[in-house]
Amino acid sequence: MIDATAQHPLVQEIEGWLARDGPIEAILQAVLEKILTSMDCGLGTIHGLGRQSGLLRLRAQRGLAASLFDRVRTIPMGKGMAGLAAERRHPVQLCNLQTDTSGAAKPAARETRMEGSIAVPMLVATELRGVLGVAKPVAHEFTEVETAVLLSVAAALGRALG
Repeated sequence: MIDATAQHPLVQEIEGWLARDGPIEAILQAVLEKILTSMDCGLGTIHGLGRQSGLLRLRAQRGLAASLFDRVRTIPMGKGMAGLAAERRHPVQLCNLQTDTSGAAKPAARETRMEGSIAVPMLVATELRGVLGVAKPVAHEFTEVETAVLLSVAAALGRALG
């Protein structure tokens, strides 16, 4: 299925955006906007992995409440959905983070007012480069196909972040 998702129009469009010249932060923001629009999501983040610090650092976002910005600027491995996705090198999703009791989402995540959410690691081969997170304002379980597309997009982002 991953091979088929590499041909998905969203993946191809994102790869085109990432091949452009220009400031990487502006490109990442444009890419995030496209992902959110295509996936009908209201919130999204792109965190890159700091090679020396081992922390996830916010590179682009849309929809974060000002009260959350400082809390998600840097994320340690294993903390919250993004930290868990990074640590496990596997997607972490919640159908409704407003009612979740698994502990995958931090209590402050409820401030987003989002429900269906997923964090996918940016993997290049086996090397972690960061995490892509998206969320919808309604309860939603991301399908295998949606997850595979997001993993392909995350891999493209990881290659761009080097």
